[in-house]
Amino acid sequence: MITNFIENYAKLIVSCPNEVKVSKEQIDDTFAEITIKANANDIGKLIGKNGNMINALKTMANGCKAKDGVSYKIQVLAN
Repeated sequence: MITNFIENYAKLIVSCPNEVKVSKEQIDDTFAEITIKANANDIGKLIGKNGNMINALKTMANGCKAKDGVSYKIQVLAN
Protein backbone atom coordinates (compact mmCIF):
# COMPACT_ATOMS: atom_id res chain seq x y z
CA MET A 1 0.00 0.00 0.00
CA ILE A 2 2.57 2.59 1.08
CA THR A 3 5.05 1.52 -1.62
CA ASN A 4 2.44 2.04 -4.36
CA PHE A 5 1.62 5.49 -3.01
CA ILE A 6 5.27 6.52 -2.77
CA GLU A 7 6.00 5.22 -6.27
CA ASN A 8 3.07 7.11 -7.81
CA TYR A 9 3.92 10.27 -5.86
CA ALA A 10 7.59 10.12 -6.88
CA LYS A 11 6.68 9.62 -10.55
CA LEU A 12 4.65 12.84 -10.44
CA ILE A 13 7.60 14.83 -9.10
CA VAL A 14 10.51 13.67 -11.26
CA SER A 15 11.43 14.45 -14.87
CA CYS A 16 12.05 10.79 -15.82
CA PRO A 17 9.16 8.85 -14.23
CA ASN A 18 9.96 5.65 -16.11
CA GLU A 19 13.26 5.34 -14.16
CA VAL A 20 11.63 5.44 -10.71
CA LYS A 21 11.67 2.15 -8.83
CA VAL A 22 10.47 1.67 -5.27
CA SER A 23 11.30 -1.38 -3.20
CA LYS A 24 10.40 -2.39 0.33
CA GLU A 25 12.54 -4.57 2.56
CA GLN A 26 10.94 -5.91 5.72
CA ILE A 27 13.63 -5.87 8.43
CA ASP A 28 11.44 -7.37 11.17
CA ASP A 29 7.79 -7.29 12.27
CA THR A 30 7.91 -3.63 13.30
CA PHE A 31 10.40 -2.06 10.88
CA ALA A 32 10.69 -1.80 7.09
CA GLU A 33 12.98 0.13 4.76
CA ILE A 34 11.62 1.72 1.58
CA THR A 35 14.17 2.57 -1.12
CA ILE A 36 13.39 4.97 -3.96
CA LYS A 37 15.74 4.66 -6.94
CA ALA A 38 15.58 7.42 -9.54
CA ASN A 39 17.66 9.19 -12.16
CA ALA A 40 20.60 11.08 -10.63
CA ASN A 41 19.20 14.38 -11.99
CA ASP A 42 15.91 13.82 -10.15
CA ILE A 43 17.33 13.16 -6.68
CA GLY A 44 17.18 16.85 -5.78
CA LYS A 45 13.53 17.00 -6.77
CA LEU A 46 12.70 14.02 -4.57
CA ILE A 47 14.52 15.49 -1.58
CA GLY A 48 13.19 19.00 -2.17
CA LYS A 49 14.28 22.37 -0.88
CA ASN A 50 15.43 21.99 2.73
CA GLY A 51 14.24 18.37 2.59
CA ASN A 52 10.56 19.30 2.39
CA MET A 53 9.55 16.66 -0.19
CA ILE A 54 11.24 13.74 1.53
CA ASN A 55 9.86 14.91 4.88
CA ALA A 56 6.35 14.90 3.39
CA LEU A 57 6.88 11.29 2.27
CA LYS A 58 8.16 10.37 5.74
CA THR A 59 5.08 11.97 7.30
CA MET A 60 2.83 9.86 5.07
CA ALA A 61 4.75 6.74 6.03
CA ASN A 62 4.38 7.60 9.71
CA GLY A 63 0.63 7.87 9.16
CA CYS A 64 0.64 4.28 7.91
CA LYS A 65 2.45 3.26 11.09
CA ALA A 66 -0.72 3.98 13.02
CA LYS A 67 -2.62 1.54 10.80
CA ASP A 68 -0.25 -1.40 10.48
CA GLY A 69 2.20 -0.86 13.36
CA VAL A 70 5.31 -0.84 11.14
CA SER A 71 7.91 1.94 11.24
CA TYR A 72 9.33 2.96 7.87
CA LYS A 73 12.70 4.36 6.87
CA ILE A 74 12.78 6.02 3.44
CA GLN A 75 15.99 6.16 1.45
CA VAL A 76 16.59 7.89 -1.91
CA LEU A 77 19.28 6.51 -4.23
CA ALA A 78 20.48 7.33 -7.75
CA ASN A 79 20.32 4.68 -10.49
